[in-house]
Amino acid sequence: MRHGAALSLLVLAHVVPTVAMAADEAPPIATAAPELDEVYVWGKREGRIGQATSASDGVVRFSAYAIRPILRPGELAEVVPGLAATQHSGSGKANQFFLRGFNLDHGTDFSVSLDGVPLNLRTHAHGQGYLDINGIVPELVETISYRKGPYFAEAGDFSAAGTAGFRTFQTLPRSFIEVSGGEHNYGRVVAGANAGNGLVALDLTTADGPWVREENLKKATALARFGVGDWSVTALAYGASWDATDQIPQRAVDAGQTSRFGVIDPTDGGRTRRFILSGRYRPDDNTDIVLYAQRYTLNLWSNFTYFLDDPINGDQFEQAERRWILGGSATRTWAAPDSPWSFALGAETRFDSIDPIGLYRTRARQRLSTDRQDGVGEFSGALYGQAAWASGPWRATLGVRADAVYAEIDSDNLLNSGQESEAIVSPKLSLAYRVSDNVELYADAGRGFHSNDVRGSVQRVSPVSLDPVDTVPIFAAADGAEVGARFEGGGVTASVALWALRLESELVYVGDAGDTESTEGTERLGVEALFTWTPAPGINLDVSGAATRARYRGDPPGGDRIPNALEYVITAGATAKLTEDTTAQVTVRRLGPAPLIEDDSARSESSTIVNLALSHRLGPVTITGDVLNLLDSKDNDITYFYTSRLPGEPAAGVDDIHFHPVEPRQFRVSLRYNF
Repeated sequence: MRHGAALSLLVLAHVVPTVAMAADEAPPIATAAPELDEVYVWGKREGRIGQATSASDGVVRFSAYAIRPILRPGELAEVVPGLAATQHSGSGKANQFFLRGFNLDHGTDFSVSLDGVPLNLRTHAHGQGYLDINGIVPELVETISYRKGPYFAEAGDFSAAGTAGFRTFQTLPRSFIEVSGGEHNYGRVVAGANAGNGLVALDLTTADGPWVREENLKKATALARFGVGDWSVTALAYGASWDATDQIPQRAVDAGQTSRFGVIDPTDGGRTRRFILSGRYRPDDNTDIVLYAQRYTLNLWSNFTYFLDDPINGDQFEQAERRWILGGSATRTWAAPDSPWSFALGAETRFDSIDPIGLYRTRARQRLSTDRQDGVGEFSGALYGQAAWASGPWRATLGVRADAVYAEIDSDNLLNSGQESEAIVSPKLSLAYRVSDNVELYADAGRGFHSNDVRGSVQRVSPVSLDPVDTVPIFAAADGAEVGARFEGGGVTASVALWALRLESELVYVGDAGDTESTEGTERLGVEALFTWTPAPGINLDVSGAATRARYRGDPPGGDRIPNALEYVITAGATAKLTEDTTAQVTVRRLGPAPLIEDDSARSESSTIVNLALSHRLGPVTITGDVLNLLDSKDNDITYFYTSRLPGEPAAGVDDIHFHPVEPRQFRVSLRYNF
């Protein structure tokens, strides 16, 4: 593994600064303080005609004094039309994401970066591509850019469904301190202050939630950024601990054994830490170099089946890992004067040293036995390039990306140790035709991928049963296509996209079992629409909808439905400046039903959440009140169907719905002072 780390640094040191501005970037903007009487929109979608390469990409810019009622930081990702972020466990665990007919679990096909640093974690103890964005401080986010589908050369691993880039302020429009409080012992203090050509910020949060077993969430994020010439250096530290409130069986609620907010195993929970040190070099708009180092730890205790496997001690298990990440990227574009052509090249490299990464049987968080424990070194490199052409109303982009991975696995079972390498080439094509100043048409096609847990590429026996198993590829390719249109004018922005995506297989490492499972290939067809309107100064309306048909290919004997593939997602928001100093915002999210098993005999129900925020400014002080789940919905945040066993039930267990409820209506108040 030491050789892999050295190779990673050597490659990075010799990379020629290369390709188009990364997906997480919008052009640099001034950071001077805005005129306060013009600030009323929480997130404004930028005009994209003449810049976008698909109908489903976009950039959302955030006001420094904006309001939006959110329960968790992960809900910031819901500015991506058609994306939903839910939670089935404690607030310190990564969100469950849904997009384009995927139950993305905790991020398998949706990649996110923070200031150019990738956040998805591969070969993770809990789930491949694990994406924990709870450490992001919403008040520090300047823009979120997003793209969907595998059509973009700069988008690599985990981006088959989409990718999003969070960019934080280089310097804040105003320094601030904010104190918040609410029901269920919710408390938060967040502060940010400019320091020369940079900033420092601190975010502290505690909460118990509405649960019978108090969540005891304790979360802290600290961020410092400093600019030196063309370089900016950023340090981020994040940590959280919590007692989990995992999904519970419907039969236990029906029988009165527990309430909707109860828990079966009160010792579930977790703790996590993440430290990121990054440097970014941007001498001009055409060059972007990012170097980063990360340290990450996780201990996660879960019990989903209760007493099915072990009637004496219960089925609780611990997933734990310790990892270092070293990596970087370099991009560069060239555009000749008076030429319709521009060219871009780019490179990425990353090395993950994960040791140990393990799955353990536990009781009340005490380890009883080890299912498996490994040391993993995973090195990857990528080169990509694209040529863009523009003439009159036409624009075209042709790109290609090549990715390679080399992995070393040192397992506690020699049969599951070894080395493996693999490569994949992904071509991309985008066309745009500008019908008028207000209308543009798009067509896109390309190949993308997600990587699988590299332990599955050398595994020969099941860690627990020792039964023989087949190895699986490291890469699962995804081929997609999309056509769409965009309109901008008269205070209206509207877009529509029709898309299709086919995965050759959905091969995932199941951290809960310490094993790799393979599914058949899948195909998804969908339509998305976005409509925003500013009918008058101070009023902004935003509505998006997405519908998807998701199926396994072929004729699987157990059925062709993909579990937890939402059939539709609808989100809407309205922001109104009621007076010169008073602003209100309401948001609505409706998640459609989904099959829970392949034969569609069990299904989840739709759910609707409405949130409200009201903000009033008194000079440098802003008072904001949030009403979360305004209509006090009794819907579920997420639903599963599987076998579990409660005490006294048959040894084979009971097939049942397991759900995590939406949190009930709750009130929060915050007081912010700008200076």
